[in-house]
Amino acid sequence: MKKYKIAVIPGDGIGVEVVNEGIKVLKTIASIDKTFDFEFDYFPWGCEYYLKNGKMMDDGDLEKLKQYDGIYLGAVGYPSVPDHISLRELLLKIRVGLDQYINLRPVKLLRGVQSPLKDKTIEDIDFVVIRENSEGEYSGLGQWFNKDSKDEYVHQIAKFTRKGTERVIRYAFELARKENRKTVTSITKGNALNYSMVFWDKIFNEVAKEYPDIKANQLMVDAASMMFVQHPERFDVVVTSNLFGDILTDLGAAIAGGIGLAAGDNLNPEKKYPSMFESIHGSAPDIAGKNIANPIAQIWAAGGMLKHFDYVNWYNKL
Repeated sequence: MKKYKIAVIPGDGIGVEVVNEGIKVLKTIASIDKTFDFEFDYFPWGCEYYLKNGKMMDDGDLEKLKQYDGIYLGAVGYPSVPDHISLRELLLKIRVGLDQYINLRPVKLLRGVQSPLKDKTIEDIDFVVIRENSEGEYSGLGQWFNKDSKDEYVHQIAKFTRKGTERVIRYAFELARKENRKTVTSITKGNALNYSMVFWDKIFNEVAKEYPDIKANQLMVDAASMMFVQHPERFDVVVTSNLFGDILTDLGAAIAGGIGLAAGDNLNPEKKYPSMFESIHGSAPDIAGKNIANPIAQIWAAGGMLKHFDYVNWYNKL
């Protein structure tokens, strides 16, 4: 029997509650299947940990995580801890440190859920967004000049490498081919961002030529945002940068019934390092402890883990 070692980071607020429900589902599936099982180790990292210890996670913890097959993350956030601390000192630290360069976010209207879009059905809202997850606009590069003076200004630098850009675009085409999807749509803003997005467009066109069986489309991010709402049925596989992907996937979650139903997979496709699976809603401290949080997103994240471990049949049943 195959046993998977999973690092569990429940996080803050409702993260603890929904993670518990997701683990129940994973244990139940393993007991039914009988060819695999899970071993769960819990880590207390998060904003409450930060308030007690002055850091989101300990030095050397990335090395600990490398010993696991997967990471199961709840929700991180606390009113008194700025969001940039939880993002940079935990989430991005894990994503970049473990080379989880693919953020896969399904945008799918689940059966029984009503979309805010009038007359759109489960057939209309069923696509996947591939977001570059390790560089781009979230690289943390830049400089602050003349701080606290009347002449202060900043440079925020987005880092796009050929390796990072090409591998995420290629992943999108490979996924389309594997799942019999017909189109890959690249979303950028090349008319305004004359280095980073023109660079992305160039590489997208190069890679697209290697996949003549997949229709390659390109859209500006503003037009794509409008089309997500008006014509979601036009999308199949979407590939985009870190920042645009962050924004568009929340819009995608909204048209699929709400962010509380959405999950995300932070993948190292080669499985050299563990991948991380999470619900993408917040920690919702206002309802924490009331046992009213919807665990569907966290259960779907568990499904993403099963799919990554090649148990696609179980993923399809969730």
